[in-house]
Amino acid sequence: MSVRSMTGYARVRKPLGTGELVASVKSVNHRGLDLHFQMPPELEVFENAIRAAVKQRVARGHLQVRVRASNTQQRAPAVVNQALLETYLTAFRRVSAIHGLGAQPDLNAAFQIPGMLEAGEAEPNPEMEAVLVEALEECLASLNEFREREGGEMAAEIRSRNAVVRECVRRMEEIRSQALPALEARLRERLGELLKEAAIDPQRLAQEAAFLADRSDISEELTRLKVHAQQIEDLLKGSEEVGKKLDFLLQEMQREANTILSKAVGVGELGLAITELALKAKSEIEKIREQAGNLE
Repeated sequence: MSVRSMTGYARVRKPLGTGELVASVKSVNHRGLDLHFQMPPELEVFENAIRAAVKQRVARGHLQVRVRASNTQQRAPAVVNQALLETYLTAFRRVSAIHGLGAQPDLNAAFQIPGMLEAGEAEPNPEMEAVLVEALEECLASLNEFREREGGEMAAEIRSRNAVVRECVRRMEEIRSQALPALEARLRERLGELLKEAAIDPQRLAQEAAFLADRSDISEELTRLKVHAQQIEDLLKGSEEVGKKLDFLLQEMQREANTILSKAVGVGELGLAITELALKAKSEIEKIREQAGNLE
């Protein structure tokens, strides 16, 4: 399965006896699979078959499935409401007898009484389910072709922006190697301030040194950014759903970029260069998230 967008539209027409069946599917973004149907009452009996067909071909999205058909059922004869008819005839004859009328009941008039005639149960066309499922499968295939084309365009943009992130990481690694002397000087300065104190605890001194070194080093964050960037590439090459996994990876990448920004403070001009690159990476990651939110 190629990478797919969650947005698309498709419609299919199929002949049905002397009429036709028209099926359409419209899909937009959604965190899960959200199905909504609009169809004539006589087709509601086939909803389970329709749901099964959709779930086999679509994993995520808000889908509006519309079906319109003509000549879909064989009408059963109308049914007379016998109880109501008997009540009508009894009342008619009683009133006629009271007033000495020789009139006879008019069935045409009786049948105009609301509820006197009840529609027979509609019998679905025996061909309907097969034609309906076939039409829907064609419609979903067309929908997925559309979504794959759009998904391919989104994947290309994601790869392009991911390459920018990787380049930012590469340049930050270079700057980090140049920034080590500045970090060491900052550490010596801080330790010098501590050593001026009358009685300094050696353990406290070691802890402070470790804290400053850890707080200024961005090697782990850069390594994780590279790993996540490669995972994005691997996901886009795969054959499974990518939207939710991408969203999780991008959240982690934003977290790493934020940590780098917090650690770049106080390293002078090199720190400013790292900050600029980290901000650029954050911007690209956010743009990737906007695209990833549209992927199935």
